[in-house]
Amino acid sequence: MSEPASRTPQPSVGSLAAQRPAHRMPLQGSAMERPPLDPEIDSDAGLYAEGEEPEAEGRDLPPGRFLDRERSWLAFNERVLELAESAGTPLLERANFLAIFATNLDEFFMVRVAGLKRRIATGVATRSASGLQPREVLDQIWTRTRTLMARHAACYQQDVAPALADEGLHFIRWTELTEKEQDRLFTLFRQQVYPVLTPLAVDPAHPFPYISGLSLNLAVVVRNPVSDHDHFARVKVPPLLPRFLEASPQRYVPLEDVIAAHLEELFPGMEVLGHHMFRVTRNEDLEVEEDDAENLLQALEKELMRRRFGPPVRLEVEESIDPYVLDLLVRELKISDAEVHPLPGPLDLSGLSGIVSALDRPELKYPKFVAGTHRDLAEVESSSAPDIFAALRQHDVLLHHPYDSFSTSVQAFLEQAAADPDVLAIKQTLYRTSGDSPIVDALIDAAESGKQVLVLVELKARFDEQANIKWARKLEESGCHVVYGLVGLKTHCKLSLVVRQEGETLRRYAHVGTGNYHPKTARLYEDLGLLTADQQVGADLSDLFNRLSGYSRRETYRRLLVAPRSLRDGLVSRIHREIAHQTEGRPAGVRIKVNSIVDETVVDALYRASRAGVPVDVWVRGICALRPGVPGLSENIRVRSVLGRFLEHSRVFSFVNGGESEVWLGSADMMHRNLDRRIEALVRVTDPAHRAALNRLLDDGLSDAMASWHLGPEGDWIRHAHDDQGQPLPNVQEALIERRRKRRLAGA
Repeated sequence: MSEPASRTPQPSVGSLAAQRPAHRMPLQGSAMERPPLDPEIDSDAGLYAEGEEPEAEGRDLPPGRFLDRERSWLAFNERVLELAESAGTPLLERANFLAIFATNLDEFFMVRVAGLKRRIATGVATRSASGLQPREVLDQIWTRTRTLMARHAACYQQDVAPALADEGLHFIRWTELTEKEQDRLFTLFRQQVYPVLTPLAVDPAHPFPYISGLSLNLAVVVRNPVSDHDHFARVKVPPLLPRFLEASPQRYVPLEDVIAAHLEELFPGMEVLGHHMFRVTRNEDLEVEEDDAENLLQALEKELMRRRFGPPVRLEVEESIDPYVLDLLVRELKISDAEVHPLPGPLDLSGLSGIVSALDRPELKYPKFVAGTHRDLAEVESSSAPDIFAALRQHDVLLHHPYDSFSTSVQAFLEQAAADPDVLAIKQTLYRTSGDSPIVDALIDAAESGKQVLVLVELKARFDEQANIKWARKLEESGCHVVYGLVGLKTHCKLSLVVRQEGETLRRYAHVGTGNYHPKTARLYEDLGLLTADQQVGADLSDLFNRLSGYSRRETYRRLLVAPRSLRDGLVSRIHREIAHQTEGRPAGVRIKVNSIVDETVVDALYRASRAGVPVDVWVRGICALRPGVPGLSENIRVRSVLGRFLEHSRVFSFVNGGESEVWLGSADMMHRNLDRRIEALVRVTDPAHRAALNRLLDDGLSDAMASWHLGPEGDWIRHAHDDQGQPLPNVQEALIERRRKRRLAGA
C-alpha cells in the first residue's frame, strides 16, 4: 500500500450515465487514487554483481544474511490478505482488503515483475542481494503469486461473499438474477452500455487487437451460420462504467456478466458459441532519460504514451476458459505458460472498494473516526480557524495524521500564508496531491496576490505523472515558479517554507513531514509532521530549496539529513555511535519505523549493532530484507509489522544515545532509491516532549501487548492477534483513536 486514496461511490442502475466508476484506489495515493495499504513499489533492482558485496565492510558478515525483497513484498501483501481472511475484521472492511490486495498485486506485476523480466531479457540482471539468480526469483514469484491469488479468490467466494449475503448484500452472477432484475439490466444495457461497446473481430482482414493493461475483456467465439466458420472476437469491458451494477437494492452483478448475457446484440446474425473473461497486466514501469531538465515534461508525456503499449507480464483467465481460446491468447500475447493464471470468476476484485465506500452500513465497517484540531493549534483559534503563525511563535507543533486534522493544520498553514499580506514567499514540494487540491489552490492564490511562490513538482511520482503534469502547467499559468527538481533524482521530501515580514525582520515558518500534501490520503495514511518557526530549520529549508531550484551545492545542514549525500551516512554513523555507547556501558538502542528496509549498508550496520549487544527494534510496514533472531548475527533484533484501517506511512529514527535521546522524522525509507536516487529529508526533533511522544509511539507499535506481525529469521511473518489467554490484542491504531477520543471528552 505506490501512496493515495479516496473512494468514489458506485452508482445505482438508474444513475449510471451520469456517474464514473470508482477509481483504482496509495499503494500505497492523486488522479489515480489507490487503497490505503498500497506499498511503495519501485523498479530499483537491489542487485549487485556476482561475487561482490554491497559494501566492502560487509565481508566480515555471513553470506545469505539478506531476505529476498520480492518474496518480502509478497509476504506484505499476504498480510493484507490475512486481514481480509480474518473474522475479526469488520465484514465490509474485509471486502475492501480484498480490493487492496488485488490492486497491490497489479502494481507489483506492472513494476517489479516487468522490471525483472526486462533486465533478464537485456542481460543486465545479476544475482540478488539474497543470493538468488534472477530466474530463480522470477520462478518463485510465479509460484507464490499463484498460491496467493488462489487464496484471494477462495476468500471472496467461500467466505466474504457468503457472509455479505447473510447481511443482505448479495454479489451474484447473471444466472442468479430474477427475471425482473434481468429485464431491468437489459434496459440499462441497451441505453447505457451497448453504445460504448466496440466488438473487434480477428480474421485475415482484422489483426489481433491491442489489449490494454488491466482491462477486462471477453473473448467471444461466434459462428457464421452461412459459411459454418467459427470466428474469434474481443469485447472490452468499458473501464469508465461501474465494475458492479446494482440489479436491485443491495444485489450486485459484475458488468461483464451483463455484457455477456447480451452478446447477440453485438453480433446480430451470428451464433454466439461461447465467451471467456480474460485480463492482461502490462509493463508500466517508466523509463525516462533526463538529458536535461528543460525537456523532462515533454519526455515524460511521450513515455506515458509508450507505457500504454508495454509488453504483457501476466494473463488472468477464468478457469473455465476453452483451451483453444487460451492457446490463441497465449500465442497472440506472446506470453509464457508460467504467466497464465486461471482463476474462478469474477476476475479483478478491485472494484469492491467502490461499493464498500458507497454502502451506508456502519455496523459492517470500522467505527467512524473524525480527526480533531491539534490541541496546540486549538488554543490559538482565531474566529473559525487556528492562527498557525501565532502558535508556532510559541512552540513547535508535532502533528500525527490522521489523528490530528490535516485541514486545520498543514492545509490551514498554507491557506493562511496565501492570504496573509505579510507573507512574502512560499516554497513548496509536491510529490502527490489530489485532483481538487486546496493546497494547489492556496499556492495559486498566493501567486496571484503577488507573493513569490516556488513549487517543486515531482513529475515522476509513479502513476501520478499525468496528474502532476496537469497541475504543473496550471501552477505555471498562475505565476508560480515551477521547477522539476534535479536531473537523475526524484524529489520525494515533504517540505514547505513560508517567509513572513514581521516588523523589521523576516521570520521563516516551516513544515517537514513524512507524507504527501494530499488532503484525501491524510485521512487514511498515518503520517507525522513538524510545524516550526525554528530558525535553524528555516535556514536549512532555504538552503535546500536553493539547491533544488538553482545551482547551490550545499551538502551539510544544521538540523536536516538530506539524501543522497548525508542521509545514509548520517544514520549509519549514529548506529555506530550506539555501538560505542553499548561497549562503554552507557544506555544504547536503535528503533526504526519505516515502510521498507532493504539497503544493505544500513542493514549491515544494524547487524553489527546487534552483535555488539545493542537492542534494535524495527517497525516496518512492507519489505524487510533484514533477518532478525539469527544466532551470532541478529539475536538482538526484533521486527514488527502493523496493518489496519490506516496505512502506516511515517518514518521515525530513534537513538538512545547514552541517555540523551535523539529522534528524527522525515520522508526516507531505507531503500536504494530513497538513499541514492531521491532528494529525501529527515529533521531532528529537539523538543523533549515531542521526542517523548515519538518514543511512546514506538513503544506502542513494538509492544507485544499490541496486535502485530512478527518476522522470523527465514522470512516468515507470524500474526500475533491474541494474548496468552486467547483474548484479542488491541491494534495500535485503534488504541490511538481511543486515546484521542478520551482526551477530547476531557477537554484536554
